Amino acid sequence: MKITSPKLFRTSITPSFTRVLGAFVLAGALAGCASSPIGKAVRLDDTSRIAVISAFAPELTVLLPKVQQPAQHSVNGVEFTTGTLEGKPVVVFLSGVSMTNAAMNTQLVLDRFNVSHIVFSGIAGGVNPSLHIGDVTVPAQWGQYMEWLMAREDKPGQYSAPAWMKKELTMPAFGMMQPRPVEVRSAAQPGLTKKFWFEADPKMLATARSLQNVGLEHCLANTCLKQRPQLVVGGSGVSGQAFVDNKAFREYAFKTFDANVLDMETAATAMVAHSNGVPYIAFRSLSDLAGGGEGENEMGTFMGLAAANSAKVLQAFLASWK
Repeated sequence: MKITSPKLFRTSITPSFTRVLGAFVLAGALAGCASSPIGKAVRLDDTSRIAVISAFAPELTVLLPKVQQPAQHSVNGVEFTTGTLEGKPVVVFLSGVSMTNAAMNTQLVLDRFNVSHIVFSGIAGGVNPSLHIGDVTVPAQWGQYMEWLMAREDKPGQYSAPAWMKKELTMPAFGMMQPRPVEVRSAAQPGLTKKFWFEADPKMLATARSLQNVGLEHCLANTCLKQRPQLVVGGSGVSGQAFVDNKAFREYAFKTFDANVLDMETAATAMVAHSNGVPYIAFRSLSDLAGGGEGENEMGTFMGLAAANSAKVLQAFLASWK
């Protein structure tokens, strides 16, 4: 068709033609979206592996040199190392400190690698007064102690909760702060449910209980502990966004949750593992007493010893795991 006049062309485009043309454009765009999904995760490795997670560098430094046939992969700035550790295929990485980092990067490793099990290894603060620095704890369950209601103060020192929330507040408060369960869903149970404790895998716990004579360190340079560290399997652990160095809160955490240990990551990883149906376990060695010790916080002194002890138990676990 020969167009003789721009004016003629403009006046020939009717509203009905515009609607038809728009429909064709929209259909084409939708077809393009359907055939080319944006942001689809690409699996970087198909080997079935155990994900070995630590929160920050001093914890992972002990393990990385022991990985055989290492290969590096980088996703979103997170460095993943695949290889074998104690003869088991693994993918080893740092989650980063904090609940958000732990949740985000646990999901990242599940999306990008073929993960059969999750193991967390690192340091933590001791809560149970019968435990000591250097001990390695392997809790049977983990909960998020900072999923809180900040309660209304009706009178000085007296707090109340909204009526609709009261039935889920089954644990004692710490002042205005009242622990609550978290909302969670999973492939096995897609409907929203509320849950406080996320249980470690029973078979992995049984293997941890079978470990004998791991040989935990009790001296770091010229500083030695008063007693030989022990491996404690069972009990509870709790996690939250705070670094805890407070005697009163330590006592509250022990009495309320019957907790052996608290940290800033494990319960977040446990929740992600639960949602994805992946078995998990965590080894946490006490670097400090979360405010229960005499004088200054002990983490700066015993962090290296605690990280080494956690890594030793992890390696013994992998060697025994079938």
